[in-house]
Amino acid sequence: MGAGEFLPSMAEFDAGLLLATGRRRPRVVILPTASYPDGEEVFHRWATQGVAHFGSLGAEVEPVLVRDRAGADDAGAAQAIGEADLIYLSGGKPVYLMDVLRDTVVGGALLAAHDRGAVLAGCSAGAMVLATHAFDFRLRLAPWPLRWQRGFGVVPNALVMPHYDAWPEPMSVLIALQAPRGSVVLGIDDETALAGRDGAWQVHGQSRVTVWRGRHRDRYRAGETFRL
Repeated sequence: MGAGEFLPSMAEFDAGLLLATGRRRPRVVILPTASYPDGEEVFHRWATQGVAHFGSLGAEVEPVLVRDRAGADDAGAAQAIGEADLIYLSGGKPVYLMDVLRDTVVGGALLAAHDRGAVLAGCSAGAMVLATHAFDFRLRLAPWPLRWQRGFGVVPNALVMPHYDAWPEPMSVLIALQAPRGSVVLGIDDETALAGRDGAWQVHGQSRVTVWRGRHRDRYRAGETFRL
């Protein structure tokens, strides 16, 4: 998702994610780690909203309150993720999220869950870390040059630009043109989602997804599909 996790406008899409698990009452884990740099209140608010949202859709929901790398090496947190049918990474700071989860037992549990067929979902920062590459322009006044971070690679050979419609597109172009060679840039608008399986991706939600392959740009709206 580009933005808008746990909003009523995304309820239909999220109900589809639950249906995709194949479970009558899916087990959902909410991982609000990316929001922790914004403070304990924000962190708990995202967890609470996620529990309420997916609970209203008929799921059994558990927040996994990983704040830092010590928490990301907690066996109980990893077990909760290992038992989940859907793991949802909410928004916040993408580089912080990657730094916390990389090479930890919780990070490993996420990848193992994906390998066994669990649904992984991410919004904004959460979506960015699921791709192969993620950009970082902390402490910069302009998006040139960017620093690139290694994501989890669940979406292979790609990077996600969330909030795409909230930025002036000339800025987005500067970012897209700096993407690692051969990668695909997925610009996802607010309250819009992209769902994929086996290389086929479909747009859902209010707006559109912009796909950059080098200097070539394509736009896709709800219901349209493409391949990566």
